Amino acid sequence: MPKLAVIASAVGLVLLLAPAPAQAADKTLTVAYTCSGGPFSNTTLSVPVVVPDSATGTFEVKWSIPALTLGAAATAATQVQVNGKLTVTGGTHTDLSKTGASVPAGSATAPASQVTSTVQVTATAGGQVTIKPATEAGSLKLALAVTPTEVTTCTTTSTQSVTVTVGTGTGTGDDNDNGDGTGDVVEYICRPASGAVQSVRIRTTLTLPTGNPEVGEQFTIGWKGAYESGAELEAPNGLPTTGLKMYAYASISGLPGLTSATGVGDLTDVAVGQPITLPASVDMRTTSQRAGTATVKPASVNFGLRPTEPLIECEPANSTSLTTYPLTIGAGSASPTRTAVVTETPDEEDEEEEPRKSVTPKEGVATGAGGDAGPDGRMFVLAGSALILAAGAGGLALRRRQP
Repeated sequence: MPKLAVIASAVGLVLLLAPAPAQAADKTLTVAYTCSGGPFSNTTLSVPVVVPDSATGTFEVKWSIPALTLGAAATAATQVQVNGKLTVTGGTHTDLSKTGASVPAGSATAPASQVTSTVQVTATAGGQVTIKPATEAGSLKLALAVTPTEVTTCTTTSTQSVTVTVGTGTGTGDDNDNGDGTGDVVEYICRPASGAVQSVRIRTTLTLPTGNPEVGEQFTIGWKGAYESGAELEAPNGLPTTGLKMYAYASISGLPGLTSATGVGDLTDVAVGQPITLPASVDMRTTSQRAGTATVKPASVNFGLRPTEPLIECEPANSTSLTTYPLTIGAGSASPTRTAVVTETPDEEDEEEEPRKSVTPKEGVATGAGGDAGPDGRMFVLAGSALILAAGAGGLALRRRQP
């Protein structure tokens, strides 16, 4: 074989065997638990807890729950409810509360599954977030969603830890909108009317009017949202699967009497135990009765059949760190005036002056529970009508008077 070919082959072999360039990798904290009681017969569990190598803002903690064995077969289709705690320095951990693996009716096992919790970074850029297992009794709890009071309690004595390096991003970092149109990741704590609390992450983008709305003019704020992988809202047992709607809210601050905008989107293909598919978009509407400037940011999302009777209420846990959008309300060109009526005098009995028309406020419907409704135009109409009738009666009386 020619020497050149031998050299080329050797170089190719070296390149093939050379390790790939180093990349930031996730870190795994494997926690050994001792368990007792409840519906599961596992006495020990090994649970890998995975965190990123570096992060800013808010990051996910991924819990890998192994396969579980039931002491008795499930009497109805259900899911594994997982609650867990961690000890965190340099950040704040939102306790894990999610449903995991599905368990068919008659099954005595639950397959392995992954559930997620979140950590909000409080350490400064260049610092670290340290994560350890919580050693209190019941720092991991397992149950079946259909019988949430029957709990398998798990405890660890492990003191190992992992660290996450805090990046140098601004504000709350990668989870927030940096002008690229991807929106904020809103951390929701969702509380169903029945079932366990869930931690949900929705990347949310708001679209404000291109022009400045005027006083008394209804305007629309667009809402779009998409789940972050592994942090979806799952339909709990007992949730209606037809006629369900999502009610989206935007928080508005800076203008007295204007606090929110509200919109509704229909939901389809809802199935218990499965993620609830979000609407493609929602138009949130409101009206301001005052001019000025305000700021807007994502707020709660609720789920139910009627807006006043939510079956799942989701409130942001990271509201203070969300991107705000500027809103300006223009003064407009007209404002309501009261009715003025001129009555006749005896010297003017041969002249009838037509009463001036009552001017009522512009219609202000669907204010999204946050608009300033302003004075009620019906009062002006009633007051004006009463004065007109009184004036007419006086005029007739004058005409009957003999000279």
